[in-house]
This record gives sequence, structure tokens and C-alpha cells, in this order.
Amino acid sequence: MKNFLELRELIEDQIKDISYPQNPKNIYEPIKYILSLGGKRIRPALVLISHQLFNTDIERSFKAAIAIELFHNFTLLHDDIMDKSPLRRGKKTVHKKWNNDIAILSGDMMLINAYELISEINSDKLPEIMQVFNKAARKICEGQQLDLDFAKRSEITIPEYLKMIEYKTSILLASSLKIGAINGGGTNQDLDNIYKFGINIGIGFQLQDDLLDIFGDSESIGKKVGGDIESNKKTYLYLRALTDADEGQRDQLLQYFSYIRSDTKKIQDIKDIYIDLNIYDKTINLIKKYHQKAMANLELINSENKLPLLDLCENLKCRDY
Repeated sequence: MKNFLELRELIEDQIKDISYPQNPKNIYEPIKYILSLGGKRIRPALVLISHQLFNTDIERSFKAAIAIELFHNFTLLHDDIMDKSPLRRGKKTVHKKWNNDIAILSGDMMLINAYELISEINSDKLPEIMQVFNKAARKICEGQQLDLDFAKRSEITIPEYLKMIEYKTSILLASSLKIGAINGGGTNQDLDNIYKFGINIGIGFQLQDDLLDIFGDSESIGKKVGGDIESNKKTYLYLRALTDADEGQRDQLLQYFSYIRSDTKKIQDIKDIYIDLNIYDKTINLIKKYHQKAMANLELINSENKLPLLDLCENLKCRDY
């Protein structure tokens, strides 16, 4: 049984072995670039960790794992354009290094590559795996659209926001786990529980990202602190602050979120409101709630090989703030 670090090394080796044509250069170079930026490779690792819950022959899930990583990076290329993000993992985003058109086409090519790899899985479970993958792709697009819609709406409920991040973030984590479990031979009950586990751990994961955006530091998170505030993203922190704010604080929040521009004072003033309202601790408490739900799901899975998954969950829960 391999731990997360060992699995990540295997994934990196698989990614390095991907061969791309030389031309057109402006499609393939950006793909090599975004993959070279690294990252934790959490999603492909989840495929392999989930597979080895039920079967140690993880090579059978290599193609699925790399397909998931290619698909994830495809979404990042397109998300960065929509979010106008200048940095990804501490480096220039593809649309900044090249341009929007190239980033879109390179992302499209990564999506095609992901489907090619999925279709090459040698298993009688391929139709079931493809169904899970397709559902994830659809829900992620729906989640991204909800995120864009929320930018134009003045009133958003916290349950609506949590549903959006379930689609946009959790679904791919849950699907990575379920695909690995399907290929590894898990029972239907195991598949159901590993999927629910992924949904809950994924929501907690995204809430941590929301928290890090304002309470983290740029070097450790690989992007500018306060980006969500600058772009008026209505995260859980903002929605909870609106709910708990007095009239003056609410007016200030609404005023600041009525315009988009790089504004250090805006970021600091909103952070001060969050501190006054104890939003940090309230967000941490919600993260813990989803982590506990995930652990309850994991408890129901019939496997003696849960340690790598437990270790990864603890690492995700204890990210630096």
C-alpha cells in the first residue's frame, strides 16, 4: 500500500511521460507549461488511493488518474480567464503568458486528451466510469455558471453558495474517488460512501480556499491575497458577514462589493469587518463540520487500507493560514 507522497511521485512520472506534438506550438506549449507548474496532484492521487482501498494493482487506474488531472487543469485554464487571474501556483496564468485565445484552445485540447485517456481504460467497468466522469464534467460547468451568475446577484443564500461549490469543486474530488473505487472493485455501498466522503471533504477544502484568500499569505497560496474581495466574489465569508453584520457594517460591505478594482484599503477594511464578526472562527467551525461528515462516510467503507486517505485528509484539514 502506497502513501500519498509515493502516489504523487508515480503521477508526476506519468505526466512527464506524456508526449505532445511539436506543432501547433501555441496549443501544446501552454499544456506543458501548466502541467510543469506542479500542484499537489490531489485529484489523481485520490483515484489511486481509492483504487487501493480495494485492490493494490493501482496501475490499472493510471490512465484514469492522469485523465482527471488533465481535466482539472483544463478547468483551471478556462477559470483563470473568466476570473481574470494573473497568477496560478505563483506563476503567470496561461492567458497572461500567452493570450485568451491560446488558453481556451489549449484547455480544449486538454479536455480532449482527458477523454482519450478515459476511453483507453481496459475494464468492463468503463461505461460506469465514463458515466461518473461525464456527470462530473457537466456539474462542474453548471457550478461555474452559478458562480458567474452569483456575481450579478445582490442576494445569495449560504445554502446556494454551498451547492455551487459542491458542483464546482467537490464533484471532481468525489468523482476521482468513485472512479478509483469502481476500477478497484468496490461494492455499490462502498461507491456511495466514498462519493459522499468526497463531496463533504471537497466542500471543506473549498471553504479553506475561501479563508486562505484573505487570511493566508501570497507566497504559501501561490496567488494574490484578497483576490476574491477585489473581484467581488461572494464567498461564504462574505455571505456570513452580511448575515451577522450590523447596519453600518452591512452598508460598508455592500458599498465595497459594488465596484471592482485593485484596492488595498478595500481588502483591509473588509478583513477588519471579518475579524470584528469572528468570521474566521465561524468558517473554521463549518470546515470542521464537513470534515466530521466525511469521516463518518469513510467509517462505513469496508477496507483495511484507509490510512493513506486519512493522512491526506489530515493534511488538507491542517493547511497553513
